[in-house]
Order: sequence, then C-alpha cells, then structure tokens
Amino acid sequence: MNQLADLRKDYTQASLDEGSVCKDPFQQFEIWLNEALKAQLPEPNAMVLSTVGFDGSPSSRVVLIKGVDSQGIVFFSNYQSVKGRQIAQNPKASLLFFWPELERQVRIEGLLERVSAEESDAYFHSRPLESRIGAWASAQSEPICSREALAKAFEDFRQELGPQPPRPDHWGGYRLAPHRFEFWQGRPSRLHDRIEFRIDSSDTSESSNAQRLWAIRRLSP
Repeated sequence: MNQLADLRKDYTQASLDEGSVCKDPFQQFEIWLNEALKAQLPEPNAMVLSTVGFDGSPSSRVVLIKGVDSQGIVFFSNYQSVKGRQIAQNPKASLLFFWPELERQVRIEGLLERVSAEESDAYFHSRPLESRIGAWASAQSEPICSREALAKAFEDFRQELGPQPPRPDHWGGYRLAPHRFEFWQGRPSRLHDRIEFRIDSSDTSESSNAQRLWAIRRLSP
C-alpha cells in the first residue's frame, strides 16, 4: 500500500488556454473525442455516468457514449435498471471522460431526458443480434440466482423472438443536455490547465444549449 503514495506522473504532452479553445464547448469536446479515437486508445468512448441515488448519495458506473450532437451526449440503457429509476426520480447527472494517454479528462454536467422512440429503435436495430436478445434477457440490476439462469433466459428469448427481435419498451436512449463542461489538460508540477464552460446566466433566451452563450473561465488546478 505504501507504493500508492509514491506513484507519480508528470504531465508534459500539451496545454490548454481559454483564448484558444473553441467558443462552443460541443465543438471543443468533439475535437478532443476525435483525437482520442484517432489515437486508437482503448475504449475512448467509455465514460463514467454519475446519477443521484434514491437517498441523495452519488451513484456511478461506466457506460459508452453512442452519439453527440448540438443537443447533448447520448447513451443507451435499461429504463428499469437502478440508474434508470434514479434518472426518473432525479434527472441531474454528470459524465466523466478520462483519456490518460492524452493526459486529458472532460467533465460534463446537465439534465438527462429520454431520446425519442425513433432514435432508440434506430440504434437498437443497429446492434448485433446477441446484444438485442440480451436486452430482453437481462433484468438489469435485479438479483439473479445463477449464471445458468441468465443463459437459459437468453436462449429462451432467442427461440421466442427469432432473428429480428423488436426493441423492448424498457430499453432505450438518454441524452444529457449539458449546462457545464470542464476540459482538463495535465501539465507539469501539477499546475494543470482547467477550462470551464457554463451557460451564461445573463442569456435568458430559450434557445438550445448549442445556440446559447457560454461563459468561459480558467480554474485553478
């Protein structure tokens, strides 16, 4: 355990300046995400999703981003899972992307809402058949007596639904509509660059997030 306290890494690859970042945080995020993809990092689409637990405590897990547009960040899940029930009770959530090979992380905070049934259908039918069957077979987050029981449920649904299973009503997408982004670039001596975007409180328009004004400021590391 003493070795943990001795672990050190000096960050030297890049810098980030509030004067050079994109004025639109969605564009800045897409630049960094594309760079992570081009670098062929292991699972660059992985993100930590934190929701509010039923007792008000934080609850986190890793999920995969499946889309980003001018309205927000999209992922898919079981609506009846623990996170689905938490989101139904309190839509506040945060996302965290960590790309250690690029010495970068991105934090995104906002409100979650379900995507349209059409969006969920389109993505569901693009998935491998086994994943579509799995969405029916797994009562996500619920106790199960054995691995064998899960395998049997999977095979039963495979036989029942055939090669074109429909999307179950309890499965679909969420979109996080951000009100805050933070871009973190590691720097030497722990003097990291942290650039924050927040929706400008003086902007009272009802435009989409992408069309509203964003206040940009540097945060102390």
